[in-house]
Amino acid sequence: MSKLNANSVELGSLTTAQRNALSSVATGTIIFNTTTKAVEAYDGTNWFIVKSSFDATGGTENTSSRSGFKVHTFTSPGTFTVNSGSQTVEYLVVAGGGGSGGGHGGGAGGAGGMKTGTLGVNSPQPITVGGGGSSGGTTGRGGSGSNSVFSSITSTGGGGGGAGENTSLNDGLAGGSGGGGAGDNQGPNPGGSGTSGEGNPGGSHPSSTYGGGAGGGGAGATGSNSTTGPGTTGGPGGNGLQSSINGTNTYYAGGGGGGGWNAPGAPGGSGGGGNGANGPTGTGSAGTANTGGGAGGSGSPASSGTRSGNSGGSGIVIIAYPIS
Repeated sequence: MSKLNANSVELGSLTTAQRNALSSVATGTIIFNTTTKAVEAYDGTNWFIVKSSFDATGGTENTSSRSGFKVHTFTSPGTFTVNSGSQTVEYLVVAGGGGSGGGHGGGAGGAGGMKTGTLGVNSPQPITVGGGGSSGGTTGRGGSGSNSVFSSITSTGGGGGGAGENTSLNDGLAGGSGGGGAGDNQGPNPGGSGTSGEGNPGGSHPSSTYGGGAGGGGAGATGSNSTTGPGTTGGPGGNGLQSSINGTNTYYAGGGGGGGWNAPGAPGGSGGGGNGANGPTGTGSAGTANTGGGAGGSGSPASSGTRSGNSGGSGIVIIAYPIS
């Protein structure tokens, strides 16, 4: 499988899929794997990396959660420090989720943007982990989450949810995923748009009649619209997406659920989305930390309860690459 040149030995180059499709492989066969970017040898049973000159540190490091891989998890800002070599790494970059709005049927927060893929690295890379957006309190719109960054990869913070009883703030904000519109009587109140390749739009409150708040968008689905009239729940948050980069299949970037009008709040989306408040008792749930989940919307009617928004969940950055 090798070819002798005047000054070098050229190994056969195969992807992991092509390597695995080989039959009757002789013990001691050596290839260059273009998927793992490493020289690999066959010992008669398994393929293993002959030598990897790549060495990196940073975040919380783990070599046992995913067989054959080193995993770096960043839940706060830091540096992915490349000490030697170069490598194509896998990444998960999730931004902070949006906060939810306050007032009558405040809109739920949208999830932080979520990006996955591979990237070649050969030098230290700063890591930014976005914080969750702030609560809108009892009268304001939820704040948008902050971006998360790894090298050239930036995921956009989730959009804040709209505020009830406030004509200038009752629509959801755009973001990685958009925030939901508020369920007050000054609608229709649209949800915010999502960012292509990162998330989805928030739901809308479609009429000028009071109702529950709309759900925030998630990485995997749009937030649901709210319904109108007494005794109506808000719109559920959009589900996030799963990643197994750390060896465990986990949902990230779920949208918050809208609060209800004298009814149960809607559930947040899978991936850390907060549940909407049970109207009229008040405050929706915060987005779960280090998932990029959006916050659940406040309950209604406006004359009762605390009617407060809540904060979005912080983001996360995970990097993984093969070591054996």
